[in-house]
Amino acid sequence: MRKILLSFTILLVTAVALGQTLKPVQIDSLVTVSLPAGYQKKDTLNQQIFSANGLLGYVVVIRAINDKNNAPLKKERDLSKVLKEYVKGIQRQSAGGSAQNVRDTTIGTLEAKNFTLKTDDGNGVQFRNFILLYTQDATYTFEYVYPENRKDIIKDEFNAFASSIRLSPELQRNDQYLSMAKGLSSINKLILFGVVGVIVIVILIVIIRTRRKRRKS
Repeated sequence: MRKILLSFTILLVTAVALGQTLKPVQIDSLVTVSLPAGYQKKDTLNQQIFSANGLLGYVVVIRAINDKNNAPLKKERDLSKVLKEYVKGIQRQSAGGSAQNVRDTTIGTLEAKNFTLKTDDGNGVQFRNFILLYTQDATYTFEYVYPENRKDIIKDEFNAFASSIRLSPELQRNDQYLSMAKGLSSINKLILFGVVGVIVIVILIVIIRTRRKRRKS
């Protein structure tokens, strides 16, 4: 009973405190996210890093400028490949880290990737919740870090952080890839191939019957 009351108290205090500690911060002219008060900003050659301590976790937002020589992505599958490579790259940077619950999501009109990286450096298991957002000009990484013993109580704080991401209306899907054409789905491809197969079989039957009739005559 005490554990239940303690957990409820923590969640209640967290929910109240979140509204007081998270404040909107403009990452650039296109992206805004709410960060804990007292955040720090670090500028390097090609990226800006925003970081702060939350009530239960540590928050990091990175805006990295993409290479200007990068060719624009053409289709949705090209974006999917790029995001998958980012996930693999982050996993490689953490020795023994494993990416879990990798899934697609959307932020406004843009596509993004969610996943959790589980690591253990010998001092205990740590989790890092990632949201990756790619545009032609820059890649945005939203990260929330917390120890395993807080896994069951960080949901409200993380959701408040993740749901606060706001994009300018200027950012549209063609800032990620150029062609909106989806192509045929797997089911439609099966139907199409099935129909084509039936037509081919019918044509072959007609040809065979025609030849037999000619031979008989």
